Amino acid sequence: MKVLPFKIPKVSTDTLIIQEDKGAVFYNKLHQHEEIQMSFILSGEGSLIVGDTITNYKTGDILVFGSRVPHVLKSAASYIKSHMVSIFFTEESFGKGFFALSEFDDLSIFFNEIPYGIKILSNQEALRELFLALATNKNRLNRFVIFLQILKLISTADSETISSTITKKNYTDNEGKRIAVVFELVMNDFFRDISLSEVANVANMTPNAFCRYFKQRTNKTFFQFLTEVRIENSCNILSKDQDMSIAEASYASGFKNLSNFNRKFKKIKGVTPSGFRKNLHYLNLE
Repeated sequence: MKVLPFKIPKVSTDTLIIQEDKGAVFYNKLHQHEEIQMSFILSGEGSLIVGDTITNYKTGDILVFGSRVPHVLKSAASYIKSHMVSIFFTEESFGKGFFALSEFDDLSIFFNEIPYGIKILSNQEALRELFLALATNKNRLNRFVIFLQILKLISTADSETISSTITKKNYTDNEGKRIAVVFELVMNDFFRDISLSEVANVANMTPNAFCRYFKQRTNKTFFQFLTEVRIENSCNILSKDQDMSIAEASYASGFKNLSNFNRKFKKIKGVTPSGFRKNLHYLNLE
């Protein structure tokens, strides 16, 4: 499998591609593909990178990635089984101008938002049933009808954008592999010290050249990216393990100084770690 760009396996006659992923992990390499992707996470959780943004995904999430949007789903090591059903299609899968028909006018906002990656916040139960039906139904016409039902529900649902910038760059194979190994190093080893010289060596570049390269492609410095990955991990710990102290969550996420952790956490999340945990407690009571 290529890292970037990534080719979606398909039969030559397929216009709508349905893929079901089951196992300990999803495909956890940074990748992009020409097709728009709509995915329902039936089970699983972990870290999610879309464009320039690091966040988390969990069971029940419905995610949409636009054409050529770089993304990766890094499954949490503690989660036993991951299960995802995905739909892949392009705006020309069903003929040039198909989605330009007046019947699809209501989809204009949807197509404008997906280059940022979006998470669907409503209609989850109805969409779950439709994704499951899509995975089990082998009749092409039935699948197409179900697809249109899913598209209608997703386009009218409440949603939030994931990334803050649009990324439509086509990466070459070598360039994609270079940035992907950097992401993989950070997502696997964020809890330990990672020096600039180490990550530059992994990318086969000098430190100065790597700093320019990474900033140009992610709109942030390498250490900003590393800090965001660490903060997301700490959020996951704080939300799942009430017995673990904030200091322990900080150290487990790669921070060596508690005051620095508190400062970085508030800067990125807009709230202190204790405030974050308190807000989760109130949400669980509702």
